[in-house]
Amino acid sequence: MNYILFPLAAVGGLAITLFVVGFWLDFQDFDRTSGGYEPPYEGVVGEPIDWFALDRTPTGLVKRGYVLNTLVDGTSGMISFEVYGLVIPFRIMSERALVVHKPREAFKALGFDPAF
Repeated sequence: MNYILFPLAAVGGLAITLFVVGFWLDFQDFDRTSGGYEPPYEGVVGEPIDWFALDRTPTGLVKRGYVLNTLVDGTSGMISFEVYGLVIPFRIMSERALVVHKPREAFKALGFDPAF
């Protein structure tokens, strides 16, 4: 019995560990900037999002990760997360995101009509 149970438990533990590590890496890659949290959002350190490097969808853009995909609607500016097909709405882009990452300009250049 142990010769079946122990390997299955090891595979399950490894799968859970890989899921958690992948989720953590995807979450850390969500916004690689820091600072500038108060208007006029100056003093930001890090690299803003390269919108043109993301994959295009019929409704916007998606940043693909190991476990977590980040979806951005090109019209509403809604940020959602997708985990194994389950889409979880997060929030509309913040004022800081609009200033630092410049999504309006990018979405207009990509042919979307941003209303955010």
